[in-house]
Amino acid sequence: MTAPVYLFDLASRQAQWLAARQTTISGNVANANTPGYRARDVEPFADVLDKTKLTMTATNSGHIGLSPSRAEASKVKKADSWDTVYSKNSVSLEQELIKAGEVNRQHSLNTSIVKTFHRMLLASVRTSS
Repeated sequence: MTAPVYLFDLASRQAQWLAARQTTISGNVANANTPGYRARDVEPFADVLDKTKLTMTATNSGHIGLSPSRAEASKVKKADSWDTVYSKNSVSLEQELIKAGEVNRQHSLNTSIVKTFHRMLLASVRTSS
């Protein structure tokens, strides 16, 4: 029996994290003129992965089963801001646009890796039959 490939699961988790981060960034931009609003950001994806427990799979009915664990949801935290303006608002549009660009690049990389891996799997199935 071959070992399962978890690349698609990892890519899915990163896509969910990227969606949560993009939502947080867009909320910051939407509240850029709200007096007293504090900019927010989600915890880094590496921290989310560190908190994810690995699950074990029973390959034999005699094995002891463990309950499956789930990745914790991304937690929103206060972001470190470049500056605070007169209205006590800590949103920097420049900083938020930089973050949005990072999310865009990471999403493009994520989708291209999944697409390439999918093509590789299809090629291996076609050549083996």
